[in-house]
Amino acid sequence: MTSSPASFRSASPEELAVALQDARHYTLSLFDQFAAAGYDTLTRVPHIRTINPPLWELGHLAWFAEWYILREATSSHPAAAHGSSLLTRGDDWFDSNTVPHRTRWALDLPSPGAIRTYCREVLDRALDKLTRTPHSNAALYPYRLALAHEDMHGEAFLYTMQTIGVEPPRDALLPQHGVAQREIAYPGGTLAMGSDPHGPFAFDNEKPPHEVCVPAFAIDASLVTNAQYQDFIDDGGYQNARWWSAAGKAWLMQQERSSPRYWARTGDGWSLRRFGHTGVPAPYEPVRHVNLFEAQAWCAWAGRRLPAEAEWEFAATSRIPGFRWGQLWEWTATPFEPYPGFTPDRYLEYSEPWFMTHQSLRGGSFATPGRLLSPRFRNFYMPERDDIFCGFRSCAL
Repeated sequence: MTSSPASFRSASPEELAVALQDARHYTLSLFDQFAAAGYDTLTRVPHIRTINPPLWELGHLAWFAEWYILREATSSHPAAAHGSSLLTRGDDWFDSNTVPHRTRWALDLPSPGAIRTYCREVLDRALDKLTRTPHSNAALYPYRLALAHEDMHGEAFLYTMQTIGVEPPRDALLPQHGVAQREIAYPGGTLAMGSDPHGPFAFDNEKPPHEVCVPAFAIDASLVTNAQYQDFIDDGGYQNARWWSAAGKAWLMQQERSSPRYWARTGDGWSLRRFGHTGVPAPYEPVRHVNLFEAQAWCAWAGRRLPAEAEWEFAATSRIPGFRWGQLWEWTATPFEPYPGFTPDRYLEYSEPWFMTHQSLRGGSFATPGRLLSPRFRNFYMPERDDIFCGFRSCAL
């Protein structure tokens, strides 16, 4: 892993001010691309359960910052904030806990221009308030939370662009470089997982600290590539039920899939679709847009396995060089579950509703802002999700 910008988790007020403005500039640049394609109008956005209408999502970002920073909400409960939104019906429109996903296409939202004005006003007031905020973890928590929330939605904007075929700004994409494939052996030991509740910012699912015994293991230094995955496809991997779990077979039958999402056979080869453009899979790029079931099936075919969450973190925090991460979110073998002693933070619905139904992913992707990257960050999605920027690496059995 190469060096990255300073983490948002311990950012000073001055650093937070710069980062909040950077995040908003990036969000608006992505929204401009949606608008240029006509997707700033709710009725033109496809009804897909894995995305939000961009106009709603833009308003939600500003509302979230207003809720926790300006209105000093003590939790995400609808009655936990002080005062009213700057928008007359802001809570009715943009509270994701009370506005069902399926209804977001039918809301009587303000115009894109009005939403932009709202975004600007919330940010200006938040930055002004930040100048009077003490430099302490407790006081800066709402700003760090709002920044992380916007950064995560910025990545969601980008995978929405992939889903509906919108070209992102040129500077939003980083090249995916191929790397030599090798395996790293780790001796195992005791891993201190989790974060101090009284330290710098940590998500609730990362707390509290606890120790985990990790046996010796050997793990790929980098992600499984297009070429490696294509060998599985060409060997009839999608047609051979022996490689698939029961849940994987059920998903496969429903999808009638014979290759990863966005792949298509072209004569003797393959093409793939990226942001509305068709190209050829680069052999040594990490295979992208595969779900948990596909990752598990490849591992079964290759005589390998996915790493446990603790193994991944052990490798990422080890001083042994060569473990490369941050290109794609990586599926692990571990269901998303609470650490011992878990309690929810102010954003009550961030983790708790998703325990045991979602799967843990680790790392980060080319679309994840560097300030968000951390070997302790726990991402989580349903096993069938393949629209996100995800891939995987494997371990020896």
